[in-house]
Amino acid sequence: MAQAQSNAPASPAITPSTETYREGAVDEKKERSSQEFDLPSPPPKAPQVKAAPQGDPYVLEFNRSPVVGSRFSLRGIYDEARLGFTRPRQWKLKSVKALIRYRHSPALYATRSNLTVMINGASIGSIPLSQEEGEIGNAVFDVPLSQLQNYNQITIAALQNNSPTCTQDPYDPSLWTEILPDSKITFDYEPQPIALDFNRYPYPIFDELSLEPNQITYLLPSKVDQAWLTATSRFQASLGRIADYRRLNTRLVKTVDDVKLTEQLVVIGTPEQQSALKSLALPMPIKDNQILDEKEKALPPDVGVLMLTTTPEDVAPVLVATGNGEAGVKKAIQFLVQSKDQKIGTGQTILVKDLDAVPSPPPRDWPGYLPLAEEFELSDLTNRSGQPFEDITVRGSDSPPIEFDFRALPDDRFESGNSMTLVYSYGPQINAKTSLVEVKLDDVALIGKRLTSINGGTRETLKIDLPGDRIKPTSKIQVDFRLDARERRSCSKVTDQQLWGTLHNDTSFKLNRTTAVQLPDLKLVTLGYPFAAPQDLSQMAMVLPKTPSPSDVMTALEFSARLGRLTKAESVQFTVYTADMLPQEVREEYHLVGVGIEKDFPFPEVFTAGGFELRDTLTRQLDESEIQASPDNDGVVKEIMSPWNDERVLLALAAQTDKGLEQVQDLLKNDPLFFQIQDDTVLISANEQGADAYSPNAYNLDFFKQQPLVSVEKTPLPNRVLRLLGTSWFLLGPALVAATLILYALVQLYLKRVAGQEK
Repeated sequence: MAQAQSNAPASPAITPSTETYREGAVDEKKERSSQEFDLPSPPPKAPQVKAAPQGDPYVLEFNRSPVVGSRFSLRGIYDEARLGFTRPRQWKLKSVKALIRYRHSPALYATRSNLTVMINGASIGSIPLSQEEGEIGNAVFDVPLSQLQNYNQITIAALQNNSPTCTQDPYDPSLWTEILPDSKITFDYEPQPIALDFNRYPYPIFDELSLEPNQITYLLPSKVDQAWLTATSRFQASLGRIADYRRLNTRLVKTVDDVKLTEQLVVIGTPEQQSALKSLALPMPIKDNQILDEKEKALPPDVGVLMLTTTPEDVAPVLVATGNGEAGVKKAIQFLVQSKDQKIGTGQTILVKDLDAVPSPPPRDWPGYLPLAEEFELSDLTNRSGQPFEDITVRGSDSPPIEFDFRALPDDRFESGNSMTLVYSYGPQINAKTSLVEVKLDDVALIGKRLTSINGGTRETLKIDLPGDRIKPTSKIQVDFRLDARERRSCSKVTDQQLWGTLHNDTSFKLNRTTAVQLPDLKLVTLGYPFAAPQDLSQMAMVLPKTPSPSDVMTALEFSARLGRLTKAESVQFTVYTADMLPQEVREEYHLVGVGIEKDFPFPEVFTAGGFELRDTLTRQLDESEIQASPDNDGVVKEIMSPWNDERVLLALAAQTDKGLEQVQDLLKNDPLFFQIQDDTVLISANEQGADAYSPNAYNLDFFKQQPLVSVEKTPLPNRVLRLLGTSWFLLGPALVAATLILYALVQLYLKRVAGQEK
């Protein structure tokens, strides 16, 4: 754990750790870090960011969610649709209204059909479905403020009947209602000041509850060097992990005055690198480019300093990660990217003196993926909340399937002999002729079994063969209880809800797998592989040109954020180098990511390896075909095997121009584009300025498969021999016979020679 000092008046003492983070420390670190540094006294009034100017009510339209798309359909006798939204921290809500726009089937009976809206499970109103054919209905619902939480869910439920007495067929296609995508939730709110305190980190630098993309702005230092690039990229990767599925917009600025009202500023570097620190209202004084404590003593260069402040006029929050030396800056950032350490932060100022080094996880320890053991249970997997699976029960004849991730590691290869032993129970009153349990892998049915006991079943088992060629890193297993009542009662929901099925968490799995992968393959990059093995990214290095441009830096930051989204670990450990500072051992032993335009690209070997190549004078070459294009604003992502290590890869994020690098940044930032990449080379171009990544015609992606695939197998040799014997046992007998005959012939030849020598 970190040893830190804070200016919070009630901060508890923290005992120094015996194992400390020593990378980059000075020779006298142990002696100096045992000193006590005097932090400035807290100001009489805690600093805060001013409340934003009062604006118009905020409108959240349903079509901003990808799950809504062009329509939100409700079908059958009873159906529900759900949409999640958050409540930003800095809002004091005055009123919230939900406007639902809808249209429905003309076959519905208004007296027996209605639409109900619920917030977090509490009903806020119902309306009859009584519109004429083709007419669009509008309904406004007041949302009680007491029902709102940080994370909220609006549920729209439709009860639909096409008969004045009883709807006989629940699957009748005339039973439908559509919620139009321009339905909206309107927030009338009063902006509040933002307190600056590390006890709520990452807020206010990153707000997980924001309804808008978080806007992060980095202040460029006087010189972009290796230390700044590494610290900034690691911090950006940590923000990517925090952001997860949320949008994150990043920008570089040269002065504090360039920061916009809606942005959060991050300043990384020593006072000498970041002269703008002197213009900020910092809780610690700076003199002669040295940070001083209250007694005006300069802090040692290996002490990290973290401060929260505001831009001039207190309009935007600022995070400062600094120190009197590169070691201190690196330690300050490392405190923030190590999730277990950042939790102990508090106050406006933190001095990071000692920091535990987080050990790197094993390369194949990927949270959220299948366990490494050959045999495991459902309880060993985690749900979407990161918690182990418990028993799951579903009810009704039209209950949704129970679904869970069954994600293979990217280098998993499955052979025959994989199985799942389903443990399940079900209730009485089922129709044994028409009720069953079905197991699907990625929506492909594997097996089904009738539920045969009209009195219910307890902990019954079913063994299912899992086809190895269908278990992928994106796989899901669905367990579907198709339940039918033994006695049908006209229009009765009671009998239906008495039907239930339970999936038990001791459902077990047995997998027969090896470790092998074929590279290069950009499809694996969408999983983070191989750069995310291990998950702290410690076996990866990024390399930029000797003098990086802002476009180079932005591309590196977008790639860092993407890797952060794809990984889960206690720390971030990769390093960023400039081309002139790359050590030979890193070149030979690490996975490498090169960034830059063609003329300054740090690894020209990428464009001499065959396939698609970029050359000077805006020249493109594909095999023997060569053209010149002007302008060439396409981005290029290309992966080859490392020329210095046949088990490592070299990824190029390149272009002919800075405009082309912007296309690469768009590819890395936007999910709809990034998860399309495949083969070993992709060219990306935007069809218009400011193209929308969610529009199918906004970008052009071209893929090439030019590099020969190399099989990288990491299975130990004894395991390979056992696997060969296991898969080729039918050849064992003939092989033994052949070996015996060869040995017999050799012995006879030897005996003849001996006999000839004796004569």
